Amino acid sequence: MGKLSGKTALITGASRGIGEGIVRAFAAHGAKLILLDISEDAKHLAQELQEQGYSCIAVTADVRDSESVEAAVAEGKQAMGAIDILVNNAGVCRLGSFLEMSDEDRDFHIDVNIKGVWNVTRAVLGEMVERGDGRIVVLSSVTGDMVADPGEVAYALSKAALVGFTKALAVEYAGSGIRVNAICPGYVRTPMAEGIAIQTDADNPEAVLTEMAKAIPMGRLATPLEVGELAAFLASDESSYMTGTQSVIDGGSTLPESVSVGV
Repeated sequence: MGKLSGKTALITGASRGIGEGIVRAFAAHGAKLILLDISEDAKHLAQELQEQGYSCIAVTADVRDSESVEAAVAEGKQAMGAIDILVNNAGVCRLGSFLEMSDEDRDFHIDVNIKGVWNVTRAVLGEMVERGDGRIVVLSSVTGDMVADPGEVAYALSKAALVGFTKALAVEYAGSGIRVNAICPGYVRTPMAEGIAIQTDADNPEAVLTEMAKAIPMGRLATPLEVGELAAFLASDESSYMTGTQSVIDGGSTLPESVSVGV
């Protein structure tokens, strides 16, 4: 029996990166899985897990579209039953200086990273409240609420908003048996991090990732599975007295006061 056995989890942005890491960790801990993604790749991942004996289904939705989300949630519930756990992972990042960023790119971050979390949570939360039990995990970031780099204003804005969302939702529904917690990753070796590296230096993106790792006290980027294990903890009874928290998983990257001072 795994710590998520008997629970059904809906995970957004499930087809790759941190989402895939969360999916694999949850599967290993016994959860039944609903993979919600705009990409058809989620169906390939679901099929792989089904062939390995896990209970899993993929549903297609654009988190920006509330009707699309509601239809996908209904499809997932029909196949897997009531949703006990929601992991709001779907997110985007496009670098760009504040004065040069288009309204389209600004709104892309807001629509996916903020409104997307709002839409999926609203589609799932009501039934959790009626049942008097539910766990919601929100993927925020150290970027925005804790730190930031140039070119990240839109991303930082959206991810910082999710911290406020987590805290407000947690206190509003604590009396209804709902726990809401945020994960704040630092750099994780994902397609998003690799995309940031390409945007930074298209000629040598691997050098960018190497420099990222050098600035982290543990000397490396996280793996998606490591974030997945933290999500599994927050979704399980092991964290039964935790709500409204921000769990930082960054290899110590937010600890140094300066990269050039000290012994």
